[in-house]
Amino acid sequence: MILRTLLTLSALAAGTVAFLGHAPLVNPSVFPVHFVDITAKSGIHFIHNTGAFGRKYLPETMGAGCAFLDYDNDGRPDILLINGKDFPGHVRKHTTLKLYHNHGNGTFTDVTARSGLGIEMYGMGVAVGDYDNDGWDDVYVTGLGEAHLFHNEHNGTFRDVTTAAGVNNTGFGASAAWFDYDKDGKLDLFVTNYARWSEKTDVRCSLDGHSKSYCTPEVYPGDTCRLFHNLGNGRFEDVTRRAGLYDTTSKSLGVAILDYDQDGWPDIAVANDTQPNKLYHNNHNGTFTEQGVQAGIAFSEDGVARGAMGIDARDFDRSGFPSLAIGNFSNQMLGLYHNERNRFFIDIAPSSTVGRASLLSLSFGLFFFDCDLDGLPDLFVANGHIEPDIGRIQPQVRYAETPLLFHNQGQGKFEDVSRAAGFTQPLVARGAAYADFDNDGAPDILLTTNGGPAYLFRNLGGAAHNAIRIRTVGTRSNRDGLGAVVRVRAEGAPEGPLDVQTVHSGSSYCSESEHTLTFGLGQAQRTARVEIDWPSGQHDTLRDLKANATYTIQEGGKILASRPFRR
Repeated sequence: MILRTLLTLSALAAGTVAFLGHAPLVNPSVFPVHFVDITAKSGIHFIHNTGAFGRKYLPETMGAGCAFLDYDNDGRPDILLINGKDFPGHVRKHTTLKLYHNHGNGTFTDVTARSGLGIEMYGMGVAVGDYDNDGWDDVYVTGLGEAHLFHNEHNGTFRDVTTAAGVNNTGFGASAAWFDYDKDGKLDLFVTNYARWSEKTDVRCSLDGHSKSYCTPEVYPGDTCRLFHNLGNGRFEDVTRRAGLYDTTSKSLGVAILDYDQDGWPDIAVANDTQPNKLYHNNHNGTFTEQGVQAGIAFSEDGVARGAMGIDARDFDRSGFPSLAIGNFSNQMLGLYHNERNRFFIDIAPSSTVGRASLLSLSFGLFFFDCDLDGLPDLFVANGHIEPDIGRIQPQVRYAETPLLFHNQGQGKFEDVSRAAGFTQPLVARGAAYADFDNDGAPDILLTTNGGPAYLFRNLGGAAHNAIRIRTVGTRSNRDGLGAVVRVRAEGAPEGPLDVQTVHSGSSYCSESEHTLTFGLGQAQRTARVEIDWPSGQHDTLRDLKANATYTIQEGGKILASRPFRR
């Protein structure tokens, strides 16, 4: 059958960059931030294995994710890379997950062998969270036909507790996220599942009517996402049906946790490939109501269910309400759904730079982050097609595509600064995550490719501005503080909306960024105040925090640690 859907470093610009959404338009040719590929120098040597052997199976196109996590609690983000494996009967090499320890000097060491994470699986996604509130982050990895929960043993090793915990997922697992949906102080687990595929049910598709090509998911039935409720004794219960989430029409790849109506309870946004996106509203009683169509995120503006991959949520325009970015198939452009503050979103991408620049891209991992620390969240997008031969059918579309970086200009406007920021190499990119791995205060980027290497990009130039970083430690709330809402006002900033971020797991595509929040302060030397609303209902206010340090703040307002940036 015919495949259906496939149709340097510059000086700071002259003048002072103003704070709180009043920055002047940036000339991309003099954009002050440059991302430099330091993968080889850092000691990361990783090649993703698709398992391809000529049959062109659907899973070979999907790629896998990555994560930043501080597995040994030394205050430095380490790296976990998810890998695939060869298909049965066609084994040529043995490949595993890879864990890299951060030495704090720009280099990493492969510690997989002694970590307990060196397993072979057709891995896809990863989510990081302290599910037993012991102060050490645990890891959940999804994959094709299996999933694994690894408990952190506090000594640099992990133990596989999947069976005992009751969280195996036998579908085609993709992105996952930890969150406390019932606010009982224990992290629950949401897992997306893609199409129902197996070697026996593989369908033959063709671009030219002769040779086999990769199929899109439209030819396969969907599957339901899963919600596992944390019982607090090391075990979980599958409450998917009871929670109102069971739906076998979905073909889910991305999940973002957000409180889209600001009622104090976490909701779930799910990116679906060729099926309507879903938005599950939390009913405060352990159940959810699907509101995707009513909220305006299910379809494109012309009523089409797009090929959605990655997703992220952030209040990018200081409205006080989180908006959504969703990566889509080529010829469909990104979705940039602005939260209108009435439980409704409007996709502003078609009339923006974001839409025009992303039209031909097939976008997987994406996230909001403040790359230049001016106080406004920017948008990074990892792109790459699924069909190596797409150029023969659609000459304007490429298999390897350059990443995109959109600089937030304030007032809901973005500027494409991709080339000026150093993203000129076409890649078949998939997962993407961010963290300040070198402790200079500016977020760096980790990116995976399908069947190729992982890349670590260091942010040069972002640290020219000031910032503070907030790490949350819950007491009555979950230990990670996932779900805590942090609001920051810089000293001397005009009265108006604060910079708001939520500590969260998930987002992007099959990947996990660091949980520590970075707040750009522009030229300000300190904060006027920091407010934290915890899932438990506790409200804390801290004043006069000096810039250029990471603050570890315990629920109740106690500063446990203050770590200056290395600048």
